[in-house]
Amino acid sequence: MSTEALARLAEERVDHRFKGLPPDADGLTVGELTAQRRNLFTGGFATPVLALSAERLEHNLRLMETYAVRHGLAFAPHGKTSMAPRLFQRQIERGAWGITLAVPHQVRVARAFGFQRVFLANELVDPAALRWISAELDSDPDFRLVCYVDSVRGVALMDAALQGATRPLDVVVELAAGEGARTGVRTEAECAAVADAVAATPALRLVGVAGYEAEVPEANPERVHAWLRRLVSLAVGFDKDGRFEGADEIVVSAGGSAWFDAVADVFADIPEFSLPVLKLLRSGAYVSHDDGRYRKITPFNRVPEEGALEPAFRLWAQVVSRPSPEQAFVNAGKRDAAYDLDLPFAQVVRRDGTERPAAGIEVTALSDQHAWLRTGPEADLEVGDWLGLGLSHPCTSFDKWPLIPVAEADGTVVEYIRTYF
Repeated sequence: MSTEALARLAEERVDHRFKGLPPDADGLTVGELTAQRRNLFTGGFATPVLALSAERLEHNLRLMETYAVRHGLAFAPHGKTSMAPRLFQRQIERGAWGITLAVPHQVRVARAFGFQRVFLANELVDPAALRWISAELDSDPDFRLVCYVDSVRGVALMDAALQGATRPLDVVVELAAGEGARTGVRTEAECAAVADAVAATPALRLVGVAGYEAEVPEANPERVHAWLRRLVSLAVGFDKDGRFEGADEIVVSAGGSAWFDAVADVFADIPEFSLPVLKLLRSGAYVSHDDGRYRKITPFNRVPEEGALEPAFRLWAQVVSRPSPEQAFVNAGKRDAAYDLDLPFAQVVRRDGTERPAAGIEVTALSDQHAWLRTGPEADLEVGDWLGLGLSHPCTSFDKWPLIPVAEADGTVVEYIRTYF
């Protein structure tokens, strides 16, 4: 990574592009605003404003670092969750092998900040993007990118776009999680045909196998373990057949945020190969975690002795209407809150510097700029109160906020996270 490029993030000027930040901070650099250590509640921030908990963010980063080490896994967290170079940096500093991304634009962001290892969890067939990546590989011997292949046709398109490349592009055959799953090759015989197509072109180099176990139909521990064993068996067979000739190591990769305990279980029993094996876990939503879907499905619920992730996001909105005892509205809606899986969760009410639980308050719907609240008899809520909302699905929370304050428990803002979507 480039410390100079990351340092330049602090030189960006604060202005109207960044919602929620104090209007009187316009013209300051991010670094200057950070140095002021303003308070989220008294420092001029305007609602709605999304904040990350400094303590919980650090806890989650530390927990997954120790988890990967404890289970002998390399770690390439899925950066598309946050698209935040500062968070990429902190993950690399905590031992991550590299960053997982999904589309070429995201790779361009990573390269702009000097990140040297990228796992692209997609088949890449766009010729312009392939030519750009090839140029990056040719110009920087320390840059490594690994991407999926899942079809003979895809291999042919990649080969055509990469004619004249100096370095081959490393690829892994993606094994689909089952019939009706998302991307990937459905059968072992088709996987072998894709591997043969890769071997026939000097533009590509087969270095492993990979997939995404969360797509296993009707996923449960038994089904996910069975699919992961298929993935390992595919790699074993490829190795016995000499399909990894020319590789420096064999990549076996899986791991979303729902079943990384199963990945750790199965990858612990990977047999000896003809080359060193990179057991690569790719979970990403752990960074911020959430109060909805991921809190329900985290593997730490199944294996509590491993620790527990903590929701780090809170969206603060203000009550702008209280038309009846049963109804209220706050000034945050679809433009501000993730809503693709679960609606936000009312957590705390803040009034005159004190917080209390949001008893009797439920978010029932979102408009573009309003959240609809149902309020019961026990709800103590007035126009002007701040309402702290928990969020579901971090993947669609980061993308709505290009500059996110990171606040300590007392509200002191100690950092700002820049995102690029």
